[in-house]
Amino acid sequence: MSQNDNPAEPFKKALADATRVLADDPDIAVSYSVDPPGMTPDSMRLPQVSRRLSKAEVLLARGTADAYALRRRFHDEGTHTRYEPQGQMARDLYDAMETARCEAIGARAMPGTAGNIDAKIGAEAERKGYAQIEEAAGAPLAIATGYLIRHLATGRDLPPAAQNVMDLWREHIEHEAADTLGDLEATLADQARFARFARKIIEDLGYGDQLGDDPDTDDDDQEDSAENEEDNPDEDQPQNEDKESPEDSEAAPEQSQDDSRDSSEAQVAMDQMADADLTEESEMPDGDMPLDPPPHAPFSEADPDYQVYRADYDEEIRAEDLAEPSELERLRAYLDQQLEPLKGAVSRLANKLQRRLQAQQNRSWEFDREEGILDAGRLARVVANPTTPLSFKVEKDTDFRDTVVTLLLDNSGSMRGRPISIAAICADVLARTLERCQVKVEILGFTTRAWKGGQAREDWLNDGRPQQPGRLNDLRHIIYKSADAPWRRTRDNLGLMMKEGLLKENIDGEALEWAHRRICARPEARKILMVISDGAPVDDSTLSVNPANYLEKHLRDVIAMVEKRKAIELIAIGIGHDVTRYYERAVTITDVEQLAGAMTEQLAALFDSDPRARAKLFGLKRVS
Repeated sequence: MSQNDNPAEPFKKALADATRVLADDPDIAVSYSVDPPGMTPDSMRLPQVSRRLSKAEVLLARGTADAYALRRRFHDEGTHTRYEPQGQMARDLYDAMETARCEAIGARAMPGTAGNIDAKIGAEAERKGYAQIEEAAGAPLAIATGYLIRHLATGRDLPPAAQNVMDLWREHIEHEAADTLGDLEATLADQARFARFARKIIEDLGYGDQLGDDPDTDDDDQEDSAENEEDNPDEDQPQNEDKESPEDSEAAPEQSQDDSRDSSEAQVAMDQMADADLTEESEMPDGDMPLDPPPHAPFSEADPDYQVYRADYDEEIRAEDLAEPSELERLRAYLDQQLEPLKGAVSRLANKLQRRLQAQQNRSWEFDREEGILDAGRLARVVANPTTPLSFKVEKDTDFRDTVVTLLLDNSGSMRGRPISIAAICADVLARTLERCQVKVEILGFTTRAWKGGQAREDWLNDGRPQQPGRLNDLRHIIYKSADAPWRRTRDNLGLMMKEGLLKENIDGEALEWAHRRICARPEARKILMVISDGAPVDDSTLSVNPANYLEKHLRDVIAMVEKRKAIELIAIGIGHDVTRYYERAVTITDVEQLAGAMTEQLAALFDSDPRARAKLFGLKRVS
């Protein structure tokens, strides 16, 4: 059957056309994907609609399309950015209320959109488990506030799961912001007025310290300053100085270019300082003009030629910021259920590692020292020969108490299923085991924000596809557990790896460089970095317009830099992929079920005091 015979195609085409009309943007590109929905300045990605054209699929696609189209039509990004708060919680509240405003305006003008968006909100709320939340502490305040604004503006009831979240917080929100909420109707149609309204709600809810400066106050101050300068042009001039000459006035633009290298200083400079700078510039001999701004720092210490087309969209984010607490708890329960048969074996290996570490923690002593603790076992020599000096002993320091271990996990799509499940549970159990032995552990993950290129690729296309653009995808580097965070507080975070749509593509070189920078900044004396991966670096958008070995070469360069500096001990485990061709110390396993044993043995060998045992392990190239 040809693509034209797909019964979903006419619906998808009609929905795309309707979305462009609703958004009042005939040029916007509309696509359908199994990836999470999203919107860029010139495109929308809607949920995939299968051939079955089920009611749930159709409603979700229509609701998502309507929500994005209404935001496109009634939302101005410049105004939004101007009033945007600085703190994370305040930003979440601000964004949720602005989304509710756009959807409420659409629901009033076009009632058909309201039912579609209700279906979208209901599906998202069910997926995130909002129906099961019983206490306000477990419900997201920002989401509940957005729901309440939409409900008050439209008078519509929410889907049950969303209604549950709103009800848990409604009494608190209405109590704290009762006076401000009364202004909702008057502000809804004007985004700037609504932004000020939203900031007041945020202040009422106790997050005023995250708002930052009031942009309206800043504008008033600038206007007053400008008026004062016009009324008193010579106010700041010293009385014993002449007025600025025409020649000085002509030189001022040159000076402002020079001062632009440090805008913060230029803004606070006094007129006298500017005059002094002008005098110094006029006295400079030929050939000593101000230097050009320094070149942009390279994106990679290992390879200055490695290019990134846009780094603005890259993301370093904590796992708890990618999902609600209730969702993380549910995903963690799913992870534990998946690996129930394996947990016994992993726990036995972890206990074995712990025993080996604790055996080395037993007290050991250096004897016949001139100072320290008196050695009672050698007092007999003093009794037999009083001229024999007293003998002292000193406790030896263990080699690994002052140690930090970083586990860097490949979160690419090829790890989906059992490999990522086993990697997550092994990292979790090893973190708990090493913590018992006073060894700090950091768990990191790396992937990309999109398949086959993200917003950086969109910019590259809009810029006319320049040659050799470098990396074109948007990075997502995830912190599952920081080194200083206790295991009990981050246990649920590893469940995030079970989240649908998280695992995408892998750019190993930049991830390794990122993990290396983080661990090198740690104060511990000994630093160990373990990489777990199942393949070579892959990003289709980057490799399609750069040399075929572009990402692989960068990975090799980063590994060479790390191993040459010797600031850390770098080891790697490849799952079904020969990583020994990259890393000096590496093990390749042919079956993911061997991962727990390989991780445990590698770490145990690193802490082994016998160098021959360590050399024997790292002489292994493949575990079969």
